[in-house]
Amino acid sequence: MSAEREPSRLIVITPVHGRHDHLRRLRAGLGGGTVLPEAHIIVAMGDPALAAMPATMAPGPPVQVVDVPLQDGRLPLARARNAGAAARPGGPGDLLIFLDVDCIPAPGLVQAYAEASRQAPGDLLCGPVAYLPPPGPEGYPGPERLHTLAAPHPARPAPPPGTLERGGDHSLFWSLSFAVRREVWERLGGFDEQFVGYGAEDTDFGWRARAAGIGLSWIGSAPAYHQHHPVSDPPVEHVDDILANGARFALRWGEWPMRGWLEAFCQHGLIERTATGYQRTKNGTTTGNGPGAAERRVRQ
Repeated sequence: MSAEREPSRLIVITPVHGRHDHLRRLRAGLGGGTVLPEAHIIVAMGDPALAAMPATMAPGPPVQVVDVPLQDGRLPLARARNAGAAARPGGPGDLLIFLDVDCIPAPGLVQAYAEASRQAPGDLLCGPVAYLPPPGPEGYPGPERLHTLAAPHPARPAPPPGTLERGGDHSLFWSLSFAVRREVWERLGGFDEQFVGYGAEDTDFGWRARAAGIGLSWIGSAPAYHQHHPVSDPPVEHVDDILANGARFALRWGEWPMRGWLEAFCQHGLIERTATGYQRTKNGTTTGNGPGAAERRVRQ
């Protein structure tokens, strides 16, 4: 795989379930970018209303909506990302840019990922994501001013613009914003669709990349801004998904992920330690699962 090779096509993929206002802001950010992707694949996870939304969104790259049903009422995040990548077949040099619906891309995000893919064509490319406060009465300002409001994630790299940091820690990979050449994606086989619902599917993806000798680079000029929404801390409404996905991860890798959340669930009396990991307590409930003080999605 030679360096300095121009990516064939730029394709943005966004899984969506609800949060349509967030999606409109994401689209506005894409449409105002310095480089437009060839296509924006919106994967509707059990969200039939999305079929009619493209006509109401800001101008930008052409939209293709792909439907993926819920799995037993749970969000099929791994399957949705795979479906998005498969929705527009192409060549090995295509650059697949995955951007969660909560994110507003900086104007230079797509261009920065494209440039980074020439320097590190065989790597997973990760842009920093900073967290926004709640929008004001008139919403958020334009993407070019969001950096004045956003706080960097405290546990992940945030290199300055113009910087490409290679040799990143694969345990810090996250799926909010990343890019990968199609040939690398196909080498990995995408996300493991046995992970259903919330948690661990992206850590597993990063660890499989590490095991395959695929590097990870952080791209300072590809920031995205995570739109505010209430969350639970810890995410007690997802305790069963986290238990099931954590057990699957541990079976493959010999250790449990998301340990911070698991320990918090133990303190809440929802789960307990066992000889092999964790399980639900007999009286464990998900009461008191309102938004926590730290209103951020933090992958432990």
